[in-house]
Amino acid sequence: MDLFEEIVRMRRAGQRGALATIVHTNGSIPSFESSRMLVREDGSTQGTIGGGCVEADVWAAAKEVMQKEAPRKLVFHLNNEATYDNGLICGGTVEVFVEPILPQPVVVLFGGGHVSTAVAKTAHATGFGVTVVDDREAFANAQRFPMAQEIYTGYEEAFEKLRPNNSTYLVIVTRGHKEDMRVLAWAVRTQARYVGMIGSKRKVLSVYKALEKEGYRMDEFDRIYAPMGLEIGALSPEEIALSIVAELVAVRRNAETTAHKKLRLEARDAVESR
Repeated sequence: MDLFEEIVRMRRAGQRGALATIVHTNGSIPSFESSRMLVREDGSTQGTIGGGCVEADVWAAAKEVMQKEAPRKLVFHLNNEATYDNGLICGGTVEVFVEPILPQPVVVLFGGGHVSTAVAKTAHATGFGVTVVDDREAFANAQRFPMAQEIYTGYEEAFEKLRPNNSTYLVIVTRGHKEDMRVLAWAVRTQARYVGMIGSKRKVLSVYKALEKEGYRMDEFDRIYAPMGLEIGALSPEEIALSIVAELVAVRRNAETTAHKKLRLEARDAVESR
């Protein structure tokens, strides 16, 4: 398979990787500029940048690039030293650029109301794919969500077909308490990177307590962002959407603050103390 076809396949499958490209050479190098090697999250590779210890060092750097989701530039000075005797026996310099290959983050909106339409617009503008789920066709349709990649008009259908992974952000904004609890019961046990639910602290606590009676452990809710969104005093659907998407970006960029975690733990502790 062509290397770039493999990158497209990986992104669609929600898999991460890193692409190493020789961007500059000087001297006698047993490779050439634009040689590329793809490193997958499981450590397997496709392509080559010349072999030897340089390739091994690049492989190790690629794992870090995937983890931090940030590119790196590596420079190797080769001068016939024994440390580079596994393939790159030569004199010269090689520069390798290693960039992360990341799936497009996808926001799955459960609920198609005013807040959802505002979140969809803001999330789409900041690079997220959008999927919409609602059991009412009048709310889950392409006219209301022209940017949506997928639209489901039934919760059970969505639960069956969706496969949340580390690039999936689940946003629960249904029309009522019952639906929110139904979606959260499914979402909390998925591999989604983010699970958030709108509502007051009182509502959140009541949902947690109800699910606890159904056999859920309280520590399962430690990862839930609820009430969802950064505290900015938001009132309108557009302002609420801004607070939610800002939180999604914070999680996406690994910029989550201790305040986020503290709020979630406080919610759990409040339930346990009742």
